[in-house]
Amino acid sequence: MSDAPAAQSPWQTVTIARIEKRTPRVTSFFLQPSRPFAYRAGQHVDVRLTAPDGYQARRSYSIASAPEAGETIELAIERLDDGEISPFFHDIAAVGDEVELRGPLGGHFVWSDSDGGPLLLVGGGSGVVPLMAMIRHRAARRSAVPVALVFSARVWDEVIFRDELIDVHDRRDGFDLVLALTREAARRPSDYSRRVDAAMMEQSMLRLPAPPRFAFVCGSNAFVSAAAQALIDAGVPANLIRTERYGV
Repeated sequence: MSDAPAAQSPWQTVTIARIEKRTPRVTSFFLQPSRPFAYRAGQHVDVRLTAPDGYQARRSYSIASAPEAGETIELAIERLDDGEISPFFHDIAAVGDEVELRGPLGGHFVWSDSDGGPLLLVGGGSGVVPLMAMIRHRAARRSAVPVALVFSARVWDEVIFRDELIDVHDRRDGFDLVLALTREAARRPSDYSRRVDAAMMEQSMLRLPAPPRFAFVCGSNAFVSAAAQALIDAGVPANLIRTERYGV
C-alpha cells in the first residue's frame, strides 16, 4: 500500500477498545479515534509506533469495518514474525492502550453501493480485509448489487471472517462466497482445493447475473499478479481490474 500522506489526515491518538481473535495468526483490533473520521470501504490507515529511544515504525492496514459501523474502526492484523508493528499488537497490546493512526488513505481501491456492479472480489489471505469492508458496506446499505468473493487461503482455519462470510452467503441475497484452499481439501461442494486460475475465475463469474462491472484483487504481490492475470485470461478487461498489494 502507499504510505503517501493525505493532506487532511494528520496523526492522531487512537485507543484499543476491543480485541477479537480471528484465526491463529490474525486478530482484529477495534480502535476508537480521538478525532473520528468518515471513510470509504476499501480505504486504509497508517499506524505508527514510537519506541522509548525515539525510533518509529509505521505500517499501512486496511479498514475491515464498514463506513456505517460507527466511530470505532476495525483493523485485522496478521502476525508477521519479522514485522515491526504486528508483534506489538499480538504480544503486547491490550484494551485501553493507545497508538498513533493517520487516515483514511487511498482513493483508488474503494467501492460504494452507488457505484453499482456486479462485483467480483478476489482476496488472498489478509488481502480479504478491504474486500470485507465492501461486503459489510453492501449489507449495511441493504444493497442488491450482485457480488462474488473468491477467497484464497491455505487451510480452513486460516479463512479470516469465515463464519461471517458463510452467514452472508447463506442469506442468498446476491452474495456468493467461493473458497480456494491451497493446502487442504475443500470443505464445501462449491469450493476449490487449488490456487486461483482462469478456470476458477470463469466459473465464479457464472455466479453473477452479468459480467462484472468492477473486479477488486488484494493480497501479496505474487497473489495479485497471478489473480489479475487469471481474470484477464478469463475475459475480464484489464481496465476493470483494481489491485492492492501487501508486502512482497
